[in-house]
This record gives sequence, structure tokens and C-alpha cells, in this order.
Amino acid sequence: MTTARIGWFAQIGLADRPRVGGKGGSLGELTRAGIAVPPGFVITTAAFEEFVAALRLRDEVAALEAGDLAAIEACSRRLRARVESEELAASLRTEIGAAYRELADRAGGAVAVRSSATTEDASDASFAGLQDTYLWITNEERMVDRVRACWASLYSVESIAYRRDRGIAEGVVAMAVVVQSMVDARVAGVMFTRSPTTGDRSVITIEGAWGLGSAVVGGEVTPDRWVVSKITGEISVRDLSNKHIEHRRAPAGGVETVEVAPDRRTAACLDDAQLERLRIVGRQVEKHYGRAQDIEWALDANGELLLLQSRPETVWSAKETAPVATAATDPLAHVMSIFGGRH
Repeated sequence: MTTARIGWFAQIGLADRPRVGGKGGSLGELTRAGIAVPPGFVITTAAFEEFVAALRLRDEVAALEAGDLAAIEACSRRLRARVESEELAASLRTEIGAAYRELADRAGGAVAVRSSATTEDASDASFAGLQDTYLWITNEERMVDRVRACWASLYSVESIAYRRDRGIAEGVVAMAVVVQSMVDARVAGVMFTRSPTTGDRSVITIEGAWGLGSAVVGGEVTPDRWVVSKITGEISVRDLSNKHIEHRRAPAGGVETVEVAPDRRTAACLDDAQLERLRIVGRQVEKHYGRAQDIEWALDANGELLLLQSRPETVWSAKETAPVATAATDPLAHVMSIFGGRH
């Protein structure tokens, strides 16, 4: 059941980003497009607004000067501690708990709890990487604690500094939280539907490594990399790395780093058939959104391909939309400059 505080993936999409954030909107959009996504729900910004209303956090952040790192650090410590220690209202706690139990009944109890800021993955600003994600959360109380931690991450030093530097008003920023069934990934990684190095639109670049994708996203392991023709599927680059570690589920919950067996370290983590499946899904997602995408994916122990996130590619898109020159007040200025004249 979808409420003001809870939005299930099947009932939300990108149009709901003001209340479910960038990540939540994307996961709902993918679900509704028929693309395989681990099931889950979003604790909406309405819950966040209700929780922080009495704490007056926005006033404190808005009073900070951009670039005053000492003041930002002090403010961050104070606000994060307040958010993480504040009790949830009984009705909100009950509603979040009921949604978690419903998800556990559908797909098992282990979940990822992921921050989803309202301004993340927007075309003109990205909060990706500035908020928190918690993996393999295995009970309700810990899930609620991690929800508070995600709300608190909106007040990390990096996030506050980002907003102050860019003049982003506190009133337009809010935090939703994704609660999503965990994927026990055998292989995971990222996929770009245009080359991240050259901007080539005709190829898909796929990167992957053993275990959970957090090792790749966090830069702890150098992934294998393939460059695949978007149209024909021809593989033009096969760059296999020494994948010495992987992230796995820890016995008590959470994630642990383990050594990869020597015979698997330099072995390709994906075969050609799996690369072809990724290519097809990448094209499908790009077609749905109408622009190049940066996609997180995982293959579970049964070989099922699941998408964990899709966001707009921003680096090359920004370059293409940037003006090639600044208009001069004097229309003859460019002519004079060619011949070394003064104007």
C-alpha cells in the first residue's frame, strides 16, 4: 500500500522525484518499465519533513558561509548527532516497520537502506556519493537506525559544503530513503551507455568484478572492462584486471571484504552471453529514458540480471550543452582578435 510516507516501487516514477528522491524515482521508473529491479519501497520526503520539522536544521545550515569549513564541520557534527539520536514518532515508526515486514514477507529480510536526496541525479546537480548506503541489514531495528543515518547524511560535511558552494536553498533539499531487498551478487558493476572516456555514443562500456558492486563503486578493486558495440554487440576491448578482493555478506550482517581465490583473480567475471544480456538491457534503459545512462547492475547466484540504479550520464552531456564561446559585446571583436588588433 502506498501512502504519503511510503511509496512502493511499482507505484512511483521519475515524476515523483520531489517526494522520493533521484534514486527512488529511478528505481520506480525501472520497475514500471518492466526492467528487473530488486523489490522495495521508499520512505518519502514527507516522513523526513515530519521528522526534522522540530529540529530547525535548515536554519542552521542556511546561516553558514560558503567556504567556512570549520563552521561547516562543527555544524555537521551537531546536526548529525541530533538526527541519529532523535526518536521517531510512534505512528511513523509503526508505518515504516509495517512496510519492512511486508517486504520481508515478499522477498526475504535482508535489505539495503539507501539515501535518495531530492536533488541527486538531476541534470544540473548531482548528490551521488554524498549520502550513505547500508547493505545487508537483517532486522527491523537496525533498518530504522539506518534510515535515521541516511537522513543524517544530508548534513555530512561534504553535502553541506556542496549545497553552500552552489547556493542551493535548503528549502528545496530533502531526503527520501530507499529500502530494497538485497541481491546476493556473484558479480556486479556499472555500465555506461556511451563511452565515459571518449563520449562515443555507439558503444556501451561495461565494468564488473566479483561480489557486491560496492567494491567497484567505492574504488577498492579495479574491475574488468569491456567495450561493446551498441548495435552489433561486437566486443572491441577486453581488459581483464587482477580482482584481488570482493565484498560479501558478513555472517552477522553488513559487508566484509574477502580475498579472491588466486585462480579467479584474473579470470573474466562475465562471459560473452552475459555481456550480451547487459548490452540489450542497457539499450532498453537508454531508449526508455531517451538519453545516455550510468547504470549499476548485479548478477545473483542464479544468474539473474538485476539493475540497482540508473542515472543520467552527465560528463559528456554537460560538455555538449556548454556554449562553445562567450558572446562578445562588440560583434567585430572576434575579427579584430584574429588580426591582433586592439578593441
